[in-house]
Amino acid sequence: MSQQTERPDQDTAEPQPPRPRRGGPARRTWTLVWSFVLVAAIGLLGGVVSIPYVAIGPGPTFNTLGSVDGTTVISVQGQDTFPTKGELRMVTVSLTDSITLFGALGLWASGRYSLAPREEYFKPGESQQDVQKQNVQEFTDSQSNAQVAALRYLGYPMKVLVGSISQGSPVTGVLNAGDRLLAVNGTKVSTSQQVQDALKSTKPGQAVPVTFQHGASPEQTATITLGHSDDRAWGFMGIGPIDRPDVPFQVKISLADVGGPSAGLIFALTIIDKLTPDNLNNGGDIAGTGEIDDQGNVKPIGGIPFKMIAAKEAGATAFLAPADNCAEAKAHAPDGLKLIKVTTLADAVSSLQALKAGKPTPGC
Repeated sequence: MSQQTERPDQDTAEPQPPRPRRGGPARRTWTLVWSFVLVAAIGLLGGVVSIPYVAIGPGPTFNTLGSVDGTTVISVQGQDTFPTKGELRMVTVSLTDSITLFGALGLWASGRYSLAPREEYFKPGESQQDVQKQNVQEFTDSQSNAQVAALRYLGYPMKVLVGSISQGSPVTGVLNAGDRLLAVNGTKVSTSQQVQDALKSTKPGQAVPVTFQHGASPEQTATITLGHSDDRAWGFMGIGPIDRPDVPFQVKISLADVGGPSAGLIFALTIIDKLTPDNLNNGGDIAGTGEIDDQGNVKPIGGIPFKMIAAKEAGATAFLAPADNCAEAKAHAPDGLKLIKVTTLADAVSSLQALKAGKPTPGC
């Protein structure tokens, strides 16, 4: 009788417990925790810590023929004016300082702002308040230059005043800032250029008569011994003469919280428009920019792409651009905004007259 025995399967074995993997759930948990902490730290820094950049974009616009907050922007006191129509619009740029990384990225992504290193706008150690103070002074100077340029263009007489006085000037103790100069070295003067011309025939150390008037006091004459300056061969009087209109009325410009020199051109055009019956803009909406000197020369400015955006969004159909800004303006002009190139105040007036008559105007 045979006996059978059952062989166990060769491929079977006793079950073994699984080996734990290195860095299991505990390690994954800590990785997630530290990742969250890192993301939170980046978010905190990006949303709180300022970066050394500024953002430049379109700023507010102002119709200088109208009023702001109930106050007429440009008024003429003591002289009849003519009715005006439409708008002459000055434009500005906005500059945002102390921006965070996320704030900068958001402004840049909007397509309306550009970013620039802060040192391009602020000198080392210079605060935003320092820049604002300088901008206010430039804005004040632009108002004075606009008034002189506009009234000179209209043919009003000028007078020359003592502006700045150099330290140690030969006129110290004799002339004061604001005194009116009537004659220098025997030549009557009514402009700053005439003062310079009257001194060109003199020499350092020469004594010359100067006739002047202090306020409403009677005119008087004093003898000034001229000094020496390295930048000229003729005698040095040590003053900065400035031109002012010799008129019985006053032009007042009232516009707060605006700085910089670039409103000068539009200010001058507004003064001309109010003192003449021509209605320069023909009732339309004209914007523009440009620094102006007291002779009526229009100088380039910064930020013109953003100023054109602001002008177009405010409804302007034409934009007066300084000739030296024309290439940049042409490259960034919004659709539907007509560019007009200007070099002088007279250019701007004649171009507006041509636009009013449907004639060609100089473009960029």
